[in-house]
Amino acid sequence: MNHPRSRLDEVIHSPVRFSIVAALASAHQIEFRVLRDTVEVSDSALSKQIATLEEAGYVVVHKFRVGRRTRTSLLLSPEGRRAFEQHVRALRDIASGVDLPPSAPD
Repeated sequence: MNHPRSRLDEVIHSPVRFSIVAALASAHQIEFRVLRDTVEVSDSALSKQIATLEEAGYVVVHKFRVGRRTRTSLLLSPEGRRAFEQHVRALRDIASGVDLPPSAPD
C-alpha cells in the first residue's frame, strides 16, 4: 500500500494518545498532573492511555517521592519519538494531497 495512511501509527492515532505524545514530544519530561491538565482529561483516562503507550514502548514512566507523596513523571522514549515523527509526516503527506494519476481528457 502506497497511500500515506499506511504509515499512520495505530497506537498514536487515537486523539487523546496523539495529544499526549505531542505534549511529551515538546518537553523532556512532564509530570502526570501537568500532562493531565494540558490534554484536558481525567486521571483515569490519562492513566489508561499512558498504559497503552507504555506497553507499546513509546512512553517511560518514572515514580518519585516529594515529601510523603509519590509523583509520576513521563517522557517519550526514543522509539516513541520516532513513531510520533513518522506519524506526523504521514499526516502531513495526507493533508498535502495524494499524487493522483492525470485525468483523462473528456
